[in-house]
Amino acid sequence: MPKMKTHKGAQKRFRVTKNGKVLRRKQGGNHLRRKKRKVSEYRHKITSPNKGQAKLVKELLG
Repeated sequence: MPKMKTHKGAQKRFRVTKNGKVLRRKQGGNHLRRKKRKVSEYRHKITSPNKGQAKLVKELLG
């Protein structure tokens, strides 16, 4: 059976911490910036609260 390949799109967007949490960027940070007050909210990575989503991302990353 062949090896599982890493999903390159997920590799660029997500990161798994040592404790198994999934880090991602907040959505909408690069679009229509003039209207947004606090652009600094979009600069930091946030953890994904959904457990099912975290499991799916871990499977994609291998």
